[in-house]
Amino acid sequence: MTRHIRHAAFFCALLLIALLANAARIQVIEARTYDDNIANRRGTIARYGQPRGDILVGGTPVTGSRDTGEHLRYERTYTNGPMYAPVTGFASQVYGTTFLEHTEDGVLAGTDPLLSPFPMWKGVARDRNPGGDVLTTLHRGAQEAAYEGLTGRKGAVAAVEPSTGRILALVSAPSYDPSVLSGNGPAVARSWATLNRDQDKPMLNRAVRKTYPPGSTFKVVTAAAALDAGVVKKLDKRTDSEDPYTLPGTRTSLTNESEGCTDVPLRKAFEWSCNTVFAKLGVRVGVKRMAATAKAFGFNDADLRIPFSVAESTFDTKVDKAQLALSSIGQYNTRATPLQMAMVAAAVANGGQVRSPYLVERRTRAGGSTVATGGSRSVRQAMRPSTAALLKELMVDVVREGTGSNAWIPGATVGGKTGTAQHGLGNSGTPYAWFVSWAQGDLDLEPKVAVAVVVEDADPDRGDISGGGDAAPIARAVMKAVLKSPSDDRR
Repeated sequence: MTRHIRHAAFFCALLLIALLANAARIQVIEARTYDDNIANRRGTIARYGQPRGDILVGGTPVTGSRDTGEHLRYERTYTNGPMYAPVTGFASQVYGTTFLEHTEDGVLAGTDPLLSPFPMWKGVARDRNPGGDVLTTLHRGAQEAAYEGLTGRKGAVAAVEPSTGRILALVSAPSYDPSVLSGNGPAVARSWATLNRDQDKPMLNRAVRKTYPPGSTFKVVTAAAALDAGVVKKLDKRTDSEDPYTLPGTRTSLTNESEGCTDVPLRKAFEWSCNTVFAKLGVRVGVKRMAATAKAFGFNDADLRIPFSVAESTFDTKVDKAQLALSSIGQYNTRATPLQMAMVAAAVANGGQVRSPYLVERRTRAGGSTVATGGSRSVRQAMRPSTAALLKELMVDVVREGTGSNAWIPGATVGGKTGTAQHGLGNSGTPYAWFVSWAQGDLDLEPKVAVAVVVEDADPDRGDISGGGDAAPIARAVMKAVLKSPSDDRR
């Protein structure tokens, strides 16, 4: 009898060991598989079972959480949703997350190990902390000015602080309210379908996810390349530039919107935006040096993150001389995001240095303690400091005496460059109106803001379909908002 009891006890012990081993296999080895199983709703329930952390602008939340009392308890809310949508993106219970809601999801949802006082235990227990907050670099006044300036228009605005790379404004128009995608009811699906059917593409972030031909604003890059290469040594020396200019190897003639561009000095060619002068300068610089200068400004960089990805701005490196001529005036295959062109203006303002742009100042726990900071990352020298000083002169002349006069601000030094970019089949589309600029208050030690504005639906009835008429007033409003703010209020 005793022998049978021992056998039974031994068998029960084996069963217990097998049970524990299987439990360990499920809880540790295969935990990830079960967590990711589409039938497992515990993670989803937990995710929406507590308020989400907030995204802040100038210390004030532009997001929130609403208690619905339902199974998926908390839904995302947005303050001034359309104005901040290109920054926040959306957080939807059905369609996931985009932009900062996506890249900062770990902090906002409370799952990032940095939020736990005991990160090692956090990884083992897989618990969820209260959602943390994300503080952006946005300047509230600049964002509002950009959004108001684009009201009723189609286009985008990007503004950065030249010395640091902080993004001060990021606006895309038309926009949408992310809150209509927050829940999981039938209205959310209808809103999603409506937004995706809209031919104006309100969910497209034109500031960072759409590239445009930059037109004459790219002449800033061409001028930098020509000055650095020694092709042009003095701003007021006459150039060898015919008008019209026959593109090399072709019978195609390139003309100008302005008269009197034959052999004009670089200063006047920049002020009057002479296509023929800059096209020939690009050819004389050569594709290798033009491409190198464009790359130093940020073109052909597919890895830029702010922290969400930015569409690659491109300068074609495999072109013949005729194509290079057109590329050098911002046409052919040259494409740029508004953020990229803001970086170009910022490089001029910052002595030739390009600071990588960034959007997140710091991340904090729910109690306010900082767990991570942003800050500028890489620095590139796009041109010699002496070249940047000359380009500042040229851009100031455009505002003082040329096509950028609508950007002039009393009590400040403003530099700018207008642009008109042809597009469409046979250049039949309404030209895009561009303006890139920077501004420095008379009492400031350095330029405080660089801006790029593109307007897609420029007024075709105006004699000057250029950034001077359509885009410069928007840039002026953004720059004024930054310059008039005390430094302590800018974040």
